[in-house]
Amino acid sequence: MKYACAIFALAATPAANAFTLTMGSGNTFGRAFRISTWGESHGGGVGVTLDGCPPRLELSRDEIQVDLDRRRPGQSRITTPRNEADSVEILSGLTPDGITTGTPIAMLVRNKDQRSTDYLNNDMSVAYRPSHADATYDAKYGVRAIAGGGRSSARETIGRVAAGAVARKILKLYNGIEVLAYVSKVQDITSEVDDDTFTREDVDSNIVRCPDADAAETMLARIDTIRKAGNSIGGVVTCVARNVPAGFGSPVFDKLEADLAKACMSIPAAKGFESGDGFEGTLLSGKDHNDEFYIDPVTGATRTKTNRSGGIQGGISNGENIVIHVAFKPTSTIGQKQATVTRDGLEVELRGKGRHDPCVLPRAVPMVEAMVAMTLVDALMIQNAQCELFPNEAAQDQKPNPMGVTAVREGGPRESVLVGDGEAISQRIDEE
Repeated sequence: MKYACAIFALAATPAANAFTLTMGSGNTFGRAFRISTWGESHGGGVGVTLDGCPPRLELSRDEIQVDLDRRRPGQSRITTPRNEADSVEILSGLTPDGITTGTPIAMLVRNKDQRSTDYLNNDMSVAYRPSHADATYDAKYGVRAIAGGGRSSARETIGRVAAGAVARKILKLYNGIEVLAYVSKVQDITSEVDDDTFTREDVDSNIVRCPDADAAETMLARIDTIRKAGNSIGGVVTCVARNVPAGFGSPVFDKLEADLAKACMSIPAAKGFESGDGFEGTLLSGKDHNDEFYIDPVTGATRTKTNRSGGIQGGISNGENIVIHVAFKPTSTIGQKQATVTRDGLEVELRGKGRHDPCVLPRAVPMVEAMVAMTLVDALMIQNAQCELFPNEAAQDQKPNPMGVTAVREGGPRESVLVGDGEAISQRIDEE
């Protein structure tokens, strides 16, 4: 009876004082290509509902499983030993012969090797792990999933990687776009990798997932030293998206690098994001940092001589390789004693239990790829909805010159014409 009265009171509120409350629960990502992930680390399973996938796309379970196998635990001595096959089940959105129907695609991975007693039968049931989400989840909700960390566990990313595999296929079919990531730095150990040429095979040639074999060996030795001491270590994952056409991203709040930053910073343990030269670019002058344009002598397209912008200018892709860097902190749960507090406010010492990655970087590689791929598909669909709805039928000399790696000017490069007797063109620019 008490609840009925409360409902009646709300219904009787004058329209002038009415309000709408929209809850942002944080489990959904994307606009046109949209995912919602669900499930917990020690629950029955985890998964994703993908909405907005184009119809009539050939899609198989095996294509998705390839990416999940790269993410799964138990791959090597430098990843968590939790033994999960992470076998995906596609529950909806496909015809019996594997064609997408345009309706939501639901995918499920069942948990098989969770050990909740590692969390429940010791101090971890009442004490917060330092720098973990334990304390903040409890502060926000007033309750938390103790076993496995619940939604804060990296196991949540299974749904992202599964949906990312679908996004990867869409990008490949659309313009031969490929999204590849690798471990570029572990602590202070850097690598030398040609972002234009490295392959997935190069990345997966060692358990660190660094294409630079010499650097990978040094990185592995450092990770092993940290792991044996019951500690953890962090670093940087670099991601490159090739063959992305010019035009992805929208000013001013939906700039492509802003969307990519949100996507990548939502990955567990991510603590930093850079686009192009990022913070290193602040050490240069404008003259040194600017990517000068030129005309490709073969395709006639507008290109840049350098790529310090990381393929994005003004928040919009310029047709060059998109290059981003994501920093990951050391894993919070470690086997050494740390000072912390209990839920009821007592100071204690805690030694982490359970199975955890001493370094999240090797398994973060497919996670970053997935988030970048989904962000690009979302941008692709929005670009086509707004700017490609009506074809630009203007004469070629009235259109901007095609731009980017995969762009081709009809008839090839224009004949060069000197302007101003070869002197630099002078412009007066008034900008706030």
